[in-house]
Amino acid sequence: MRFPCTCSVIIPVYRGADTLSELVSQLVKTLESSVPSYEILLVNDGSPDNSWEVITHLSQQVEQVRGINLLRNYGQHNALLCGIRQARGEVIVTLDDDLQNPPHEIPKLLEKLAEGYDVVYGTPTQEQHGLWRDLASQVTKLALRSTMGVDTARQVSAFRAFRTTIRRGFAEFHSPSVSVDVLLTWGAARFTAVPVAHNPRAAGRSNYTFRKLVRHAMNMVTGFSILPLQLASLMGFSFAIFGLLVLVYVIGRYLIQGGSVPGFPFLASTIAIFSGVQLFALGIIGEYLARMHFRLQDRPPYVIGEQTATIEPSPLREPEPTPQPDRTQ
Repeated sequence: MRFPCTCSVIIPVYRGADTLSELVSQLVKTLESSVPSYEILLVNDGSPDNSWEVITHLSQQVEQVRGINLLRNYGQHNALLCGIRQARGEVIVTLDDDLQNPPHEIPKLLEKLAEGYDVVYGTPTQEQHGLWRDLASQVTKLALRSTMGVDTARQVSAFRAFRTTIRRGFAEFHSPSVSVDVLLTWGAARFTAVPVAHNPRAAGRSNYTFRKLVRHAMNMVTGFSILPLQLASLMGFSFAIFGLLVLVYVIGRYLIQGGSVPGFPFLASTIAIFSGVQLFALGIIGEYLARMHFRLQDRPPYVIGEQTATIEPSPLREPEPTPQPDRTQ
């Protein structure tokens, strides 16, 4: 099936030298028969291997390949944000560089997008990860659900397609902490997902550890929502009620039995509980203060070091915004 839209495929690259050539070959084969015009953006996220040399070679061999080399490793979502802002197609497709997202599944996403959706996720029918990676992915999706506010958050994956015009919703975003999936909710409301195949990793091993994924989930929750602050407020209110009940119990015992509540363990346990809640709330507030501190430093989410020579094919363009009717008359 052939779709009328121009397409930009964005791939963040980290230790992907062994898979890029095969990935680009499969992408070209799929896109040639699916869309009238396309480009492939390979964003090198400070890879310690020779990924940039491979990207440079591919850009010389394949006209539609563009390479972007970041000055250092900023993170997968930061590299994606860089590619999204450089894209020139009407539709953007993102996928990983490890061949776990099969390029031949891209038409499924484009077909669903043509039904009127803004963002379409390719949800793996069965993920090819280990136990800890799968567990960490579930933690991340729970965090996404709390920040995105849509049910599709449970089906989020790195394999996604969306309309390029959505990026206007986060054009002024400059924070060093980036979550592309959360940013997409700033400019879109119609999300869906389609089942796609998920292959075993072709080479190497995943750079996402359990610790990194949990940290990413914490960054999303504290960086894009006030849920932790609301949780701290709820806990503070709950334990204030608990303290009031303890006070009523102590006074009641004194009035009825004529003596105070005996025992150091009771007092020590009460103090420990209230101290723990206070420290928990202070820790959450500290996380938000730290993010404000980093934001005030004006740290960029990424810095481009160099790019391969680019070719501007005329059919590859972002659609102009639809003019709104004059309602002043």
